[in-house]
Amino acid sequence: MNASKPSAVWSVSTVSGPGARRSLLSLLGVAGAGGLALLAGCAAPGAGSVRRLETGDDGLPDPDPQGSLSEAQAREVAFVALGLVDTPYRYGGNTPQGGFDCSGLIVYAFRRAAGVRLPRTVAGIARAGQRVRADAVRSGDLVLFDTAGPFTHAGIYVGDDRFVHAPSTGGQVRLDGVLARYWRPRFSGVRRV
Repeated sequence: MNASKPSAVWSVSTVSGPGARRSLLSLLGVAGAGGLALLAGCAAPGAGSVRRLETGDDGLPDPDPQGSLSEAQAREVAFVALGLVDTPYRYGGNTPQGGFDCSGLIVYAFRRAAGVRLPRTVAGIARAGQRVRADAVRSGDLVLFDTAGPFTHAGIYVGDDRFVHAPSTGGQVRLDGVLARYWRPRFSGVRRV
């Protein structure tokens, strides 16, 4: 992140990440446009907890037993999320073939990249992992937003003030800026799984 972008809501001085991820962001050339988003699929209340998969379950890798994903696993989550950009939005969706809503996208990326099962709702995701200060955000962290109430939308931070999310009915998974006009005032926190 750029230290010349101070914000009362979001003030991160540095974020490290592999050059390949930054190059991919540059190649995508997607602007962090804000705009009004219809977030019907993300506002559903609910609870849940993180469930670590056991070795061999679903053939997915075992996450770090210390509770937090390694930096490499977190980068892989971000990379998987970037690979899903342009997938259609679908309320209740949780696969690339069927489309995603915001929590479905997050659940899929974390399970595929790190073998971690997260709660299926944003309210549950907002309680998963641990809270992280905005100035300590890294690729693969969850960014939360209050769009239709507390913790009603979420995405996966991918570096350079950007996050991947499934924002609206009729839309697609996309890359937006945390500091964009629409998202900045709705930002409500960072969680690290």
